Amino acid sequence: MNPYIALSILVAYFGMLIVVSVYTSKGADTNTFFTANRQSPWYLVAFGMIGTSLSGVTFVSVPGAVATIQFSYFQVVLGYIVGYLVIGTILMPLYYRLNLISIYTYLDQRFGFWSYKTGSAVFLLSRTVGSAVRLYVAAGVLQLAIFQPLGVPFEVSVAITILLIWIYTFKGGIKTIIITDTLQTVFLVTAVILTIVLVARELQLGGLADVFNTVQESGYSKIFYWDGNDPKNFFKQFIAGAFIAIVMTGLDQDLMQKNLTCKNIGEAQKNMFWFTVVLVVVNFLFLSLGALLYMYAQEKGIPATARTDDFYPMLALNHLGLLVGITFLLGITAATYASSDSALTALTTAFCIDFMNVEGKPEAQRSQIKFWVHIGFSVLFYLVIIVFRRLNSKEVITAVFDLAGYTYGPLLGLFAFGMLLRRPVRDRWVPIVCILAPVLTYIVNQNSAAWFGGYQIGFERLILNGLFTFLGLFLLSVGRKD
Repeated sequence: MNPYIALSILVAYFGMLIVVSVYTSKGADTNTFFTANRQSPWYLVAFGMIGTSLSGVTFVSVPGAVATIQFSYFQVVLGYIVGYLVIGTILMPLYYRLNLISIYTYLDQRFGFWSYKTGSAVFLLSRTVGSAVRLYVAAGVLQLAIFQPLGVPFEVSVAITILLIWIYTFKGGIKTIIITDTLQTVFLVTAVILTIVLVARELQLGGLADVFNTVQESGYSKIFYWDGNDPKNFFKQFIAGAFIAIVMTGLDQDLMQKNLTCKNIGEAQKNMFWFTVVLVVVNFLFLSLGALLYMYAQEKGIPATARTDDFYPMLALNHLGLLVGITFLLGITAATYASSDSALTALTTAFCIDFMNVEGKPEAQRSQIKFWVHIGFSVLFYLVIIVFRRLNSKEVITAVFDLAGYTYGPLLGLFAFGMLLRRPVRDRWVPIVCILAPVLTYIVNQNSAAWFGGYQIGFERLILNGLFTFLGLFLLSVGRKD
């Protein structure tokens, strides 16, 4: 694709987001930034959350990974359904009952100061690293399509990318994000559907039934794996998917902050139901797209890329024509910025509420603190992306889930212990438990094959991490709370 065409698309895209930001931030204060005054329509929240949950990682890595893992990722997606059911029926009613802005305030009420700060710090670490990795995906694609042909170094293009996010989120915050994420999800879903249609046409397939049958009969469509020692085993991936959904949505300030902008718990639960339905369908579309792309490459004699994450961008930008290239560029940009912009807002909210204690301060002081915290996390995103580019050697989606298994586990243990048991804990020792649990998980993960007769731990390291945290809290507990 001509880099000047791609640059024009990018400029027009961000121009649209900035216009939305100007409109939604009129009269905005810090309450607007943090909660959108709890007036968001549930259907906008539900649709916008699709883009936030999927991100550029799904957009690029899931189709590319079909060559090596087939449709086994859908086993994880099926597990998400159970996780979202837990969120909608247990966690969200708790958050609404306590009228929380930062969900980690619950840990202060349940355990005490150190548990509260530890939980929020774990989120800040998890979401900063995870979102920066997701943003790295889009930055790499934009570098390939636009900035590299123009001679702009990666470090500069990343800085431009993050600056654009900051510009349209710094004022309106979550109120702006609700609208921009909805628009970005429209671009994302349109991109994947349109690409499937265009690739199917290139393969001379008929209607939807013909596309479905062709994918089903290909060598890429295997979903279920039953070998207990296979990392793709159904039970391992299904259960891990349920827990990934619970921690990366239900215990994550980013996704829950959107839910908490709904008018009441009833509307928030409607949002969660329809979000689940659409998310499952969209993930299946991404897997189907991956199968079609590999069949197209085989038919045209196009060699696969060394990294599966590069396969879809390579085809879209160099082989499938201008319309697919434009569609892909809009889709990857929308997917990644829908995830990254809301993460930046959530990180700012959590740090301001949990560590800067802005709730009791005058509005002018709250606004100033929020402004500098927002800048600080933008700079941190930049640094993490640069480091990750130098260190990462695996498919990005695997790397993200690897990180989540180690960083989100303590949150799982903290919330599970707090909600399942009524025992108080020795609060000042909780940070030690939340450090030791990931360390023990890593040791077990590295030695699982030798210790357990060839059994290799996969995504379920998240569960193990949460269990270590839960047991550590139990050892610190001091008796039943009346």
